[in-house]
Amino acid sequence: MPTRSTIQLARLFGIRIGVSASWFVVLFVLIYVLSGYFHEFIGGSQSTAYAVAVAGSLGYFASLVLHELGHALAARRLGIPIAGIDLWFFGGLSKMRREPESASEELKIAAAGPAVTLILFLICAGAGALISGGSTTRDLGLTGGETVKTTPLFALLGWLAFINAMLFVFNVVPAFPLDGGRIARALIWWRTGDRNRATRATGRSGQAFALLIGLFGLWVSVTSGSLLGLLTVMLAFILYQAAGAAVVQGALAERIQHITVGDIMDRDPVTILSDEKLIDAQEQFFLRYRWPWFAVVDPSHHFLGIVRQQRLESEIAAGRPALEVADILEDEAPVQIGPQAPLESLLGSEGLGRMGAMVAVDSDGVLQGVVTLAEVRRALTPVA
Repeated sequence: MPTRSTIQLARLFGIRIGVSASWFVVLFVLIYVLSGYFHEFIGGSQSTAYAVAVAGSLGYFASLVLHELGHALAARRLGIPIAGIDLWFFGGLSKMRREPESASEELKIAAAGPAVTLILFLICAGAGALISGGSTTRDLGLTGGETVKTTPLFALLGWLAFINAMLFVFNVVPAFPLDGGRIARALIWWRTGDRNRATRATGRSGQAFALLIGLFGLWVSVTSGSLLGLLTVMLAFILYQAAGAAVVQGALAERIQHITVGDIMDRDPVTILSDEKLIDAQEQFFLRYRWPWFAVVDPSHHFLGIVRQQRLESEIAAGRPALEVADILEDEAPVQIGPQAPLESLLGSEGLGRMGAMVAVDSDGVLQGVVTLAEVRRALTPVA
């Protein structure tokens, strides 16, 4: 799924909500399509239909956010940090800083999203049922056929109930990377005790499902020339890629399951003492090694955080070269991992891709080593 940089829209429960550029395209297209749809059922002025279309489009994306919040809050409750939620062309994605470590965690997180969507459907459908008695009137259309006119509120609730029902049905299909696929993976993992086998199985089902909806999209495109067919083919392509990656991941993880971070890390890394002056750190470390950040330790070699070159240079430029490195520490950067953690966990960590390296820290907080992308590549070369 896409993980490029996004534009922040809001923060909910301390979780960043971001959107890709494609989100704005979909928003405006959806408003345009829904304007005609709602005008057909509401009648009256175009401005009323447009207002309901805007509310319906925003309601759809709000439903996606709440769905992903279900995943995110469930993960956070299990102790998994959340990097944020991103909305993109076809949906949303909760970004966890680590993968679930048990089938139970996987099941709880995967099921939380569809559960929220089902609740939203029941709320919208229930509210629509309560007001439906006096909300519809019958009017003769211009063609002489009978059409049903309804109130803007009822039309909006009907749309939100319908779209949440579709989201729920689509997401519970047992095909990776959909939520149903993750639920199936958790159940297979629990039954067999083999996560990699579960990943491969649900990945293959995801590929089969992607091919099916891709063929459906092609059929729609050929028979009707509808834009829906093209969008369905695009979605199938993305799902097939993600499912294929899961199959490869499962096979690779099986081959490297006995390799740990401690097996490949540099056990004598270059670190900076916390009482080092900024000007000295710049000359002795950043200018010498040309690395964008370094791990910072105390005299007992306890890991304290990292210091970045950009922050250090800005402090020196501001006339504070005598500050100690400890004064500009970043202690929440996602760079820590245990030396006994499997290589698979390292590959799935946010810090390795974002920071280029991870710091191995034991249970006492003592830095044991540093593992970089280059070391990971060397470790994976014999496997490949």
